[in-house]
Amino acid sequence: MSSSKAELEPATQEMYGVPLTLEGSSVLHQMFRFRWAEWRKLTAAQQEEIATEARIALEKMEHHVSGQSALFSMLGHKAEMMLVHFRKSFDHLKHVELELARLRLSDYLDQTTSYVSVVELGLYDSSVKMYRALREQGVTPHSPEWNTVVEETMSRQKEAMAPRLFPQIPPSRYVCFYPMDKRRGEIKNWYSLPIEERQRQMEDHGLIGRRYAGSVKQIISGSIGFDDWEWGVDLFADDPLVFKRLIYEMRFDEVSADYALFGTFYVGMRCPAARLAELLAGNLPD
Repeated sequence: MSSSKAELEPATQEMYGVPLTLEGSSVLHQMFRFRWAEWRKLTAAQQEEIATEARIALEKMEHHVSGQSALFSMLGHKAEMMLVHFRKSFDHLKHVELELARLRLSDYLDQTTSYVSVVELGLYDSSVKMYRALREQGVTPHSPEWNTVVEETMSRQKEAMAPRLFPQIPPSRYVCFYPMDKRRGEIKNWYSLPIEERQRQMEDHGLIGRRYAGSVKQIISGSIGFDDWEWGVDLFADDPLVFKRLIYEMRFDEVSADYALFGTFYVGMRCPAARLAELLAGNLPD
C-alpha cells in the first residue's frame, strides 16, 4: 500500500498529522522592573533586612525539592530582573508565585510580563515510524490496539528521556529567552504540511542545534493552551555571542525561514541568590 497522504482515509490523515509529544517540568518565567527610586529612600539597614529575607527565600528556591529557580539580571529596558522556575507541576509554580509575593522585596518589583509553559520533547521521528507501522498493519486510529501501542511508545520514550524532560537549570553565565510560533498564514501553514515533511524539516533544523551542543544548552518548552505563543525557548551559554550565531544560522534553514515567527527576546546574566545584595546595591555580581 502506498504511504502517500492522498491515499489515506480522512480520519487517518488527521491522526497521522499530529506528532506525539512528551511533557516534563512546568516552567514559569517572570520579568520585573525594579523601583530604584523607592529603594533608595530606604535606610541601609532596611535595605539589608529586605535583601537578606529575599536571599534566604531565593536560595531555597534554587534547590527546592520540587525543582529549581534562577535569578538573572537583564539587559535593556524590557526588564531588569528575570526569575525562571522549573517545578513538578503548575501547583508548585503557583506556590512559588505566592511565596515571592509575600517577600517585602516584592513591594519594589513591578512584573512586566510572564510566560507559562512545560518542558516539551517532540517525537516526530517516533511518531512517523509508529503511525506508518500501524497503518501497514491495518490498525484503526483510536482503537484499543492503537491506543495500547501509543501508550507503550510514550512510556518507553518518557523513561529514556527523563533527564531531558526534567532538566537542571544550567549554571551558565548568560541566558536568552524568547517565545515563538509556527506560521499559520494564508500562504504558509506549518500545520497543513504532511507529518513526514514536518519531520524532515525538523530533523534538518535540529542538526544545526547539535553543532552548537558544546557551547549552548537549549531547553524547549511548549505553551500551546498556556500562553500567547506556542513555544518558549531558553538558551544558556557562557558567551552571549553564541546566541546570535546559533539563531542567525537557524534563520536560514527551511523550517525557520518559511514557518517561524519570533516574539520578544530577553537576554541577561545569572545572579546567584547569594549575591542578591550586590545586585540591589547596583553592582553586577561576577
